[in-house]
Amino acid sequence: MKYLELYENGELSRRIKMAYARLAACDLCPHACGVNRLQGETGLCESGKEVRIASANVHRGEEPPISGTKGSGTIFLSGCTLNCKFCQNFPISQLRNGTDLNVGQLADKMVGLQKKGVHNINFVTPTHFTPQILAALYLAIRKGFRIPIVWNTSGYESLETLALLDGVVDIYLPDMKYCCNEVAVKLSGAKGYTEVNRRALPEMLRQVGHLECDEDGIAVHGLIVRHLVLPLGQAGTPETLAWIAENLGTETHIALMSQYFPAHAAAQTPGIERRITSEEYAEAVEALEELELENGWVQEEPE
Repeated sequence: MKYLELYENGELSRRIKMAYARLAACDLCPHACGVNRLQGETGLCESGKEVRIASANVHRGEEPPISGTKGSGTIFLSGCTLNCKFCQNFPISQLRNGTDLNVGQLADKMVGLQKKGVHNINFVTPTHFTPQILAALYLAIRKGFRIPIVWNTSGYESLETLALLDGVVDIYLPDMKYCCNEVAVKLSGAKGYTEVNRRALPEMLRQVGHLECDEDGIAVHGLIVRHLVLPLGQAGTPETLAWIAENLGTETHIALMSQYFPAHAAAQTPGIERRITSEEYAEAVEALEELELENGWVQEEPE
């Protein structure tokens, strides 16, 4: 694991200090709220100094190289840098249900999951807790932590925060949600999402490369891009896939998801108040095939 080298040469300690310093006028995500989280102030993510998690369990529902045969050690962080009207996990992301932990307790969760035999630790919506995760990793390493780290994110990431993660994260699992900023603001409150997202993913690829697996098909390092097909083409699927092919390469692994349903506030939001149709998903799969994006996974067409 590259993060062991950062631990040994002192770079991980330096990054922890840099990350915590940024909490004094928080700019960890592109919203850059500027609040002093060290003094208990909160911004859009409503998170302060302490890390809050909703759960830490063995999870078997991720992409095959992530879940593998023994499961992924998935830690759901409470809160989110986005405010998606259709979020399926809104009690965690929007209502911030969960338990506050100190970094030592988070480290114990990581080591405990490793002892259960999971293939990796999968941090879900982790960006707003980057300093705490880095500090927990430092403590976990001292307790024998040695498995890959997955950064499971909305893809709304600043390059400065990604720089803190270079050599720490083994597998990036970002979304590409939109190709239209107007839709991104309307549905997720994400100003400038398209530009931010399209800057972030090439940096993720630079750090970890394309997906590589061991002899058992378990992810060792690399990038997997998730794209959720939305009703009425609001995710801009053909354009998004074309951008991936041109800018990340046709060898990129893509999880093309058909599982959208009108959760949270979606039922009251025109344009996303229904599931996608089988025709809409079939068109997305056709675009994937036409672009020769052959690596990754498609799901069953919705009924």
